[in-house]
Amino acid sequence: MEAVAISMVEDLPRSKTMSDQTQKPQLSDTELVQAGYRYALSIVRHHQDAEDLVQQAWMKLQRAYGGVDGTPVLFRTIRNLFYDQKRRSKIVQFEPLDSTPERGKSEATGVSMDMELLMEKLRPEEREALYLNVVEGYTASEIANQTGSPRGTILSHIHRARQKLAKALGSEFRDTN
Repeated sequence: MEAVAISMVEDLPRSKTMSDQTQKPQLSDTELVQAGYRYALSIVRHHQDAEDLVQQAWMKLQRAYGGVDGTPVLFRTIRNLFYDQKRRSKIVQFEPLDSTPERGKSEATGVSMDMELLMEKLRPEEREALYLNVVEGYTASEIANQTGSPRGTILSHIHRARQKLAKALGSEFRDTN
């Protein structure tokens, strides 16, 4: 079994659409890990948790198939591991060792809002759909194929995520569509 040790903080080019990806040659292991890390980070919001998810997914795919074929397989494995962990945490309650300091208030009170605070307002499904659409550049149909969800559900998640962010930010983040 081959171990992959790649820094999660490197900046690599992001893929635009799945059709672009099919026209490009096979992604390198480094690019796959980086894409998986960005995807995992969009779901879990914490760097260490994202790194753990990518490592677990990578090892699971290595053991099962002897390698990672592409981002759809890696993304689906990361997503499944995330939901497995989420279900497990409902059964067994874990308490954090340290408490996180209270975050800033809204811009109206003079303290800038942190993007992480805004993203916490979204459900994991909404964060995932919004990330894949806005950051990775996938269409709703491509996201639906990748996640196994209906296209209408993906469109709904994206719309709700944008509405929640617009409400949190006020009138400056209104959807132009």
